[in-house]
Amino acid sequence: MPTYKVAHIKEQGQDMLIFPLATGFGNQPISVQEKELGALQYRARSAGLAGSAVAFWQDNVGQTRYLGPAQWQAFLRNLSIQTVLANLNREISW
Repeated sequence: MPTYKVAHIKEQGQDMLIFPLATGFGNQPISVQEKELGALQYRARSAGLAGSAVAFWQDNVGQTRYLGPAQWQAFLRNLSIQTVLANLNREISW
């Protein structure tokens, strides 16, 4: 049964569901990343969490990367993986 920890953050009136993922997530084709993010979104909604899902990870050289709604890019660009990990406040399983 997969289990994911989530940082459920409300910023500027928007609910964000930030999923810290393994480095390997970034090594997948974008189509696979988007499909995985869609599955996380679905599972989060099924668990009763409001908001849009964001994938957040560090690449192979330690740079922070993310995949989420375009309107959140400026906010996400300023987050570190440490900040996301410090704000984990939910968990979903299936």
